[in-house]
Amino acid sequence: MDNTIITRFPPSPTGSLHLGGARTAIFNWLYARHMNGRFVLRIEDTDLQRSTQESVDAIFEAMEWLGIDWDEGPYFQSKRFDIYKEHIDRLVADGSAYYCTCTPEQVDRMREEAKKSGGKPKYDGSCREKNLQWEAGAVVRFKAPLTGSTVIEDKIRGNIAFANTELDDFIIARSDGSPMYNLAVVVDDITMNINFIIRGDDHISNTPKQILLYQALGEKIPDFGHVPMVLGHDKSRLSKRHGAMAVTAYRDMGYHPDAMVNFLVRLGWSHGDQEFFTRNELIEKFNLDHIGRSAGVFNPEKLLALNAEHIRNASSESLVPHLMPFLEAKGIKTEPGEFLNGVIETLKPRSKTFIEMADGAVFYFQEKPVYDEKAAAKFLKPDLTGPIKQLADGIAGLAVFDEKNLEDIFKQVMADAGLGFGKVAQPVRVALTGKTVSPGIFEMILALGKEKVISRLYDAVQWMEKALGTE
Repeated sequence: MDNTIITRFPPSPTGSLHLGGARTAIFNWLYARHMNGRFVLRIEDTDLQRSTQESVDAIFEAMEWLGIDWDEGPYFQSKRFDIYKEHIDRLVADGSAYYCTCTPEQVDRMREEAKKSGGKPKYDGSCREKNLQWEAGAVVRFKAPLTGSTVIEDKIRGNIAFANTELDDFIIARSDGSPMYNLAVVVDDITMNINFIIRGDDHISNTPKQILLYQALGEKIPDFGHVPMVLGHDKSRLSKRHGAMAVTAYRDMGYHPDAMVNFLVRLGWSHGDQEFFTRNELIEKFNLDHIGRSAGVFNPEKLLALNAEHIRNASSESLVPHLMPFLEAKGIKTEPGEFLNGVIETLKPRSKTFIEMADGAVFYFQEKPVYDEKAAAKFLKPDLTGPIKQLADGIAGLAVFDEKNLEDIFKQVMADAGLGFGKVAQPVRVALTGKTVSPGIFEMILALGKEKVISRLYDAVQWMEKALGTE
């Protein structure tokens, strides 16, 4: 018998992919990858009025950015109505379901009467034993058991029992023949061989109904694991006011997908005290044993800190495709290669997002740096003309342009001018970048390249001579 774990992610295309849905997708994907199983993508678009192609595209875009690949699918429920009808007809034929002609108004009255008598407001089973045939306007109801209990053997929360008296004969097909959610989900999971379902605990109330449908169809019940919801910092359900935007909004704010995956997994799962995980580490270590029973709390500061750590720890080359759109947004045209890798290497330690990195990179790509007025007035003083020119001449004469030779030239200039390192380095920084803050002086000089450095230093000399009035 094939014991391959098969998980799934079934979003409804009625909007963008948000953090809670993304975390569910990641948990299922990680578990499938950890177990050498398969991960299925299914689009639950039976709500034809609210489902849009735009939302489908947004879901694909978000999953691709997150790096969540699928082995099967995407399947679309809207194209599977014949399969659902076949299973509905089967349930009616074997007596597990029946046609019901009660009007919505009649059902509302039943619920009100049940409530008045202290019972649970539910359908009273009027059509249950009438053996009605199909007629226009009839729905199909599942014949729920009247005694006993249905138990979810939850792999995360432990066993959860539901008294069957709490359930009513729930509808599995609408009057137009279209399937209801619980029926469609069960048929999909059966026909797609899904055997492990990880989802939010807001689905727990659906699970006993789905278990009863599996049993009525004579199918093996998959394993279930219900994870706690993600909450905002005030412990209320996560919403936009907590910063819960669409996943792709975080991409547009300059976040690294590995940081987002790391952050979302840690909202509910732990491995000791470890906070930072690479993607491969998550696949290796993820299991259900360490998914907590309490809700994860969304903390944007922690996400930002993780993002900075992922940027720092990534190879410069791997960051190029993430940074390029932000450079292009600033009108910077560049190509992947050694120069861009070098630029990124200098900016990694001090960039929390790719937006910050792009801001910090601008001076590298300018024809000439734009001097900050205060910085130039403070550091590009006329009495430094000689030392800066000596530095430019020394760099121009270097046969080998490396950090050791640069340090030697700086030491010589400092000794000849009787200046400390800061008194030389800061004017050089302003001359090369236009600002007082930049990456480390030597790494920045090496990334800029010999020609640009010499040209910018000589430009600074001219600027100082002009200020002195000796030009």
